[in-house]
Amino acid sequence: MHEKLNVYEEKMKKTMNSLEGELATIRAGRANPNILNRLTVDYYGAQTPIQQVANISVPEPRMIQIQPWEKKLIREIEKAIQTSDIGINPTNDGTVIRLVFPELTEERRKQLVKDVKKKGEAAKVAVRNIRRDGNDMLKKLKGSDISEDEIKDMEDELQKLTDKFIKEVDKSVEAKSKEVMTV
Repeated sequence: MHEKLNVYEEKMKKTMNSLEGELATIRAGRANPNILNRLTVDYYGAQTPIQQVANISVPEPRMIQIQPWEKKLIREIEKAIQTSDIGINPTNDGTVIRLVFPELTEERRKQLVKDVKKKGEAAKVAVRNIRRDGNDMLKKLKGSDISEDEIKDMEDELQKLTDKFIKEVDKSVEAKSKEVMTV
């Protein structure tokens, strides 16, 4: 691989990582602590991820248990969950917050699969935009000390890279869709 293309490969990898992160926050029928990844609470004046102020466990397949290290954080964490887009009401017994995930309806599963596919499409568009930027950079090299053949080879390499990442996006979307539709 030509070193001029490394930048574009890195950008494509970042796009893929971003997609994986987004897909992890979409809940399938099982409780997945990753849905809490984006939630923060006010901890001594700083917005802090819930994972850094509490123990999070999954005692049952459809339940997440959050045990704050400080009792006063229970209200803060509860408020953060209620105002988020998770769509689950937390229950607390004074020391532990529980999130019980209802069984997903067929309709909801289909909606989640649509969301997964939308995120996949957005990732593919991002990968193609990175390819376009790479091709623009290669066009500017014409007339420089790099031969036409070398430029053509780099264009082919960039296309192969693009195809590889598009395939990876499709694989991730398919796997997540399957996970969401599994009852």
